[in-house]
Amino acid sequence: MAKMSKKLKQANELVDKKKSYQITDAIELIKKTSLTKFDSTIEIAFNLNLDPRHADQQLRGAILLPAGTGKSQKILVLTKTKATEAQNAGADFVGAEDMISKIENENWFDYDVIVATPEMMASLGKIGKILGPKGLMPNPKTGTVTMEVGKAIDEIKKGKVEYRTDKEGNVHLILGKVSFKDESILENYKAVLDIIKKSKPASAKGTYIKNITVSTTMGPGIKVSLEN
Repeated sequence: MAKMSKKLKQANELVDKKKSYQITDAIELIKKTSLTKFDSTIEIAFNLNLDPRHADQQLRGAILLPAGTGKSQKILVLTKTKATEAQNAGADFVGAEDMISKIENENWFDYDVIVATPEMMASLGKIGKILGPKGLMPNPKTGTVTMEVGKAIDEIKKGKVEYRTDKEGNVHLILGKVSFKDESILENYKAVLDIIKKSKPASAKGTYIKNITVSTTMGPGIKVSLEN
């Protein structure tokens, strides 16, 4: 751990905490300050001037990142009507009440995303308290409650990610991997920034995006200028 602390100290010294960097400079810095031996995930955090206690100030949706996430997602499909379509599209797990019981009784979470057809939602509601806190509950707004199961699986595999405000009004998203070309990270950044701007609630007052921070797994946070 001491060795990692030394690395983190060196990485922190490269970042001016008082400065907001142009996105191209931030991407360069992200790669220099990546600490892990594995291919770290790059994340972005938006601090928004929203009060999520009000329903009309809660953001929730999904975006297909143009350059993908660099991460393979395990997909569970819950359906009584589209099992064959789900299997043909490459779902990792397919089932109905049997899978819901497995989640409830065995605390089973060996998947990253759940796609469900509408007839499963009543049964899924019974385990909403288990899935909700983990951000796994399917939702029509993110395209994970749908009859178009094949399309949903395809989009997730290509790099579709969900976003939603947390209790403080922050939104966290994946931007890709450290191994991505700078242009690919920039392409994803522009797409994410665009969707967050377009999702601004009509009831939001004052400065909407207070700040943006990018970071890697275990790496220091880097502030991004809002004037890119």
